[in-house]
Amino acid sequence: MHTVAVIGAGKIGELVLSGLLRAGWPAEKLLATARRPERGAELQERYGVRLVDNATAVAEAGVLAIAVKPQDADALLAEIGAKIPADKLIISLCAGLPTSFFAARLPEGTPVVRVMTNTPALVDQAMTAISAGPHATGEHLAIAEEMFKPLGSTIRVPETQQDAVTALSGSGPAYFYLLVEAMIDAGILLGLPRQVAHELIVQTAIGSAVMLRDSGEHPVKLREAVTSPAGTTISAIRELENHGVRAALLSALEAARDRAREIAAQA
Repeated sequence: MHTVAVIGAGKIGELVLSGLLRAGWPAEKLLATARRPERGAELQERYGVRLVDNATAVAEAGVLAIAVKPQDADALLAEIGAKIPADKLIISLCAGLPTSFFAARLPEGTPVVRVMTNTPALVDQAMTAISAGPHATGEHLAIAEEMFKPLGSTIRVPETQQDAVTALSGSGPAYFYLLVEAMIDAGILLGLPRQVAHELIVQTAIGSAVMLRDSGEHPVKLREAVTSPAGTTISAIRELENHGVRAALLSALEAARDRAREIAAQA
C-alpha cells in the first residue's frame, strides 16, 4: 500500500483523504499539505493524518495527489516540480488541466494520471473518471483505481474526453440539486409543506436513480412506463418541452465543457 500525499487538501482533497480512511487506508500512510495552518490543524484533528510541507510530501510519499485550484498549480509545480523523482506517480485532481500541463513542468518521463471525481464521494457514491498521461501505464491506472474505487464507481476514459466528463459528472451533482430545489418549490406552490415536498422528491430521486442503474433499461423506456395516455405525466412533460428544458441542459453542459477548456488555456 502506497503512502499518499494530498497536496492542497481543500474540499476535493478532503474527499480523497476521508474516502481512503473509510476504505481502511492506514492514517500513517496518508499525508496532507494545506496553505493555511488552521486548515491543516483541522484536517489533522479530524482525520489523524500527518500534516507536512510540500517538500516532505514529495520526499516521503509514493503517490502525490495534487488537489490545488487550477490557477495555483503553476506556482506549486514551480516550487516542487524539479524535486519530484521521475518514477513518482502524480495524480491530478485539478479540473481542466491536461496532463501535458504537468509534463511540461515535471522531470521527463514522470507518470501523470488525470482524475475527475465528484462530491458524492462524501457518501461513497462518487463517479470518478481516470485518464492516463503519456507516461502512465496500466499499473499507474490501477493504483488510481485502488484509491478511488472506495469512493464509488470508476471508469477509464481517454484524456480527450475529460472536459466532457467535467461538464457531465464533475459538475453534475449541482444540476440535480438545482432540479430538486425547483421541484420542492413546486411542491410548496401546490400546497405541500416544505418538509413533505423535500421527502417526496428526495426519495423519488433516489428510487429513480437506482432503477436507472439496476434495471438496465434506457431512460426513455422508464419514462414511457410512467407516462399514461392523456395523463398527468405527459401534461407535465409537454410543459417541460415547451420551456426548452432539454435544450437548456444541452447548452448548459456545452458551457461547462467550454469553461473547462478555457481554464486549461489560461493555465
